[in-house]
Amino acid sequence: MIVIAHLSDPHIDTDDGGHSVGRAQAVMDYVNALPYDLDLVIATGDIADHAAPAEYETARKVLESRHPMLVCPGNHDGRAAFREHLLGEPAGTAPVDRAYVTDRFVLALCDTSVPGENHGRLADETLTWLSGLLADTPPDRPVLIGFHHPPVPLNTPHVDPIRQFDEHRLAELAARHPNVTAFLAGHAHTPAATTFAGRPLLVAPGVVSTLRLPWERQNDPSHHVHRDLPPALAFHVLDEEGRLTTHYRPVPVASS
Repeated sequence: MIVIAHLSDPHIDTDDGGHSVGRAQAVMDYVNALPYDLDLVIATGDIADHAAPAEYETARKVLESRHPMLVCPGNHDGRAAFREHLLGEPAGTAPVDRAYVTDRFVLALCDTSVPGENHGRLADETLTWLSGLLADTPPDRPVLIGFHHPPVPLNTPHVDPIRQFDEHRLAELAARHPNVTAFLAGHAHTPAATTFAGRPLLVAPGVVSTLRLPWERQNDPSHHVHRDLPPALAFHVLDEEGRLTTHYRPVPVASS
C-alpha cells in the first residue's frame, strides 16, 4: 500500500516565541520517528507566516525528513523567497509546481497562490504543466493532485471567501483523466473531507492553529482560532484495490 503524510499551514514565524516552530517540529519529529518508511510527505502551503527569508531558513531545517518530501506555497508565502531560502533554488516569481513520479503513483503539487492576494487560482502555466503531466502518466497509474486553497466552499466563513476560484478549469481537466484519484488541500486549518469534480477532496489540519467552526462557541467575533489544540496531520493510504482512506492524527507538543 501507498502511505502519504500530509501536513499544512505551519506558518513558521521566528518572532512568535517559538509557538509555530515548536508545533511544526513536533509534527516532523513524529513523522520521522515512525517505524514505517512513508512513500511521501507533503506540506500544502503557508510554510512561512510573513514570507521572510529567516522564516524559510528555519522552515528548511524544521521540515527535514528521512522520507521523500514535497512542498508548495500558500497565500502567506512569497514565491521568490520560497524558492531561494526554502528550496535552495534561484529566486523567481513563476508558480512553484512540483511532481513526485513513481511507477506506483504520481502526486502533483500545484501552486494556487496569487501574488499579493489571499484567494487562490491555478495560473494558466500551472494548468498547462498539470495537463502535460497527466497526459504523460499511464492511465492505470493513480494521480493525486494537491494545492493550498480548496476549490470548493467548506462552510467556514473565514476561509470560503479566499478559497480557490475558477475551479471549473481544474474540474474539466480532471474529467479527461479518470486516474485522478483525489485532491488534497490545506488553508482551512481544520481537517475536512468533501468532494470536488467527483473525487474526494481531503483537507489537512492546520499545524500552527485550528479554526473554530461557525457553530462552535466563541468568546467574541475575533475569537475564531484555537491556538492551544494540538497540531495534526493526515495520512492518505492507497491500497492494492485502489481504495483511498484518510486518517487524521493529532500530535502532542511538549510543554516548555
